Amino acid sequence: MHVEYPVSRPRRLRRTAALRRLVAETRLSVDDLVAPLFVREGIDDPQPVASLPGVVQHTRASLCSEVAALRDLGVPAVILFGVPDRKDAVGSEAWNPDGIVQVALRDLRDEVGDDVVLMADLCVDEYTDHGHCGVLDGHGSVDNDATLELYARAAVAQADAGASVTAPSGMMDGQVSAIRGALDDAGHQQTAILAYAAKYASALYGPFRDAVDVEIVDGGDRKGYQQDPPNAREAMVEILGDIEQGADMVMVKPALAYLDVIAEARAVVDVPLAAYHVSGEYAMVQAAAANGWLDGDAVGMEHLLSIRRAGADFVLTYLARRAAELLGS
Repeated sequence: MHVEYPVSRPRRLRRTAALRRLVAETRLSVDDLVAPLFVREGIDDPQPVASLPGVVQHTRASLCSEVAALRDLGVPAVILFGVPDRKDAVGSEAWNPDGIVQVALRDLRDEVGDDVVLMADLCVDEYTDHGHCGVLDGHGSVDNDATLELYARAAVAQADAGASVTAPSGMMDGQVSAIRGALDDAGHQQTAILAYAAKYASALYGPFRDAVDVEIVDGGDRKGYQQDPPNAREAMVEILGDIEQGADMVMVKPALAYLDVIAEARAVVDVPLAAYHVSGEYAMVQAAAANGWLDGDAVGMEHLLSIRRAGADFVLTYLARRAAELLGS
């Protein structure tokens, strides 16, 4: 039996592109993008990262050029990760005034001024010879409290060099409080903190570790201090704890596999909420697109829109430049 159904209200409002734009509940803008960028010490030319197609380890000069290009596309912020020549047991290059991120920040401050928000990832895993996010206690585990002192020194060095935002990513207990106190004591009351508040021990970080040349010694992992993937409720404990300690903004990482956590955080907190569309999430789309299995641009933009729809105010993504180009076309 054939039954005639009246056209529904939602369907009437999908009829044309203009109507769909008019009633869209979520919008993706270039203003929502933060570009993660890698800068490597001691290279003369940018070095491609094989597992992250289109991403390079920048020289200081090429980094300045890239950030200027992102500025011209309207991208409001970048976050820097350093790849040093020298690593040691405590990651001392993370707070060396002449360390790669600090000199890069000074370069960028001269190049773009306040036109771009300069964020700096704050951790020591790129700088330690063991690949962990803190100083070890002699038994193969990270010493949380000893690590806080290192993070405080790194935060001040980044702020001295021109960072507007320091972004602690090590998931140490008390890291935000230690960093806020150190920044304030050093006269950097205006430097903001973006806390990686709910950072999961994910299998999606592999390409990133290629980009920063990090390998955890003895086949170790970070499951003891990063969040366990099965757990969502404890993410709220971590997020609210960081806000109480003084975080100006908080982040969920990864993004796509944790949209439920983003949505729950949005319902609970009023501070700006970020999500990190991580290396593995990016690389999977790039690999499938290279094989002709999907439209990389369309899927990438759909992914970013879904992260915004879940509640993120802005997204750290390796798609930032391409997304800005598409949004501006």
